[in-house]
Amino acid sequence: MLSYVRVAVDSKPEALLQLMLREWQMERPKLLLTVHGGSENFILPPKVKQAFSKGLITAAISTGAWIFTDGINTGVSKYVGEAVKLFGGHDLRKRNTIGITPWGMIDNNLDLIGRDVFRPYQPLGNPLSKRTCLNGFHSHFLLVDDGTLGKPGCQQGLRRKLEKQIQLLKIHPRLNQGVPVLCVVVEGSAAIVSTVLDYVSNAPPVPVFVFEGSGKAADLFAFLHKQTANDRYVGNRTEAAHLYTLLQQCMDHRQSVSRALTEIGLVWFKTQTASSLSL
Repeated sequence: MLSYVRVAVDSKPEALLQLMLREWQMERPKLLLTVHGGSENFILPPKVKQAFSKGLITAAISTGAWIFTDGINTGVSKYVGEAVKLFGGHDLRKRNTIGITPWGMIDNNLDLIGRDVFRPYQPLGNPLSKRTCLNGFHSHFLLVDDGTLGKPGCQQGLRRKLEKQIQLLKIHPRLNQGVPVLCVVVEGSAAIVSTVLDYVSNAPPVPVFVFEGSGKAADLFAFLHKQTANDRYVGNRTEAAHLYTLLQQCMDHRQSVSRALTEIGLVWFKTQTASSLSL
């Protein structure tokens, strides 16, 4: 059984967090792993998939983390669901994998309408539809409604506000340490560049873990990270396009961006989460 709630796009993040802690009785997180990447289906090389799947869930279980995704049954969210299925244990509700999903993008979303009721959800998954299905291996869903249908992206602003609200939580009532956030990037379109820039230019910056070898935006970050190890600039910046400029701005904060080779992915996850919790 999954827990879900339909919320307005302008909902207060503190109210959502109280819902999650009190109504859903989710355990207070000690770390937040926010996963971004491709929303369309893509193929991960076997070594990258293994490093991502095992590393993500091992980090989450060992630290008591929550995992945020878009919650859909395609792209990186589907890979997160598969990782939860393989490595997450038997009790789904204790996996704390939260999908934050646009209500208007969900196939057969009218089947989910109701108050304090159980609803069977069995979407047909029409390949010609612009809508998508929820991934059933997530434990909870926040379904964000901005009044549109078939339009992606409305959830991102609320998701970021909720992440910042979670950062204000104390990992323990007796400690003065907030919940650290770690952004994980797998594949991804050009829109991911702006997302990463928002994280690394935040004060304090949110560390970003880029899975090299997963393709597209993630590999661009990994390449540029290597090329700017000694010099921030690559080539003639005056000839660069807007995307290149954003990537360069991200490299202003390159200390917050890490490349993950598949051989060291699991080790990096363990050390990074441990260091985040010791800040």
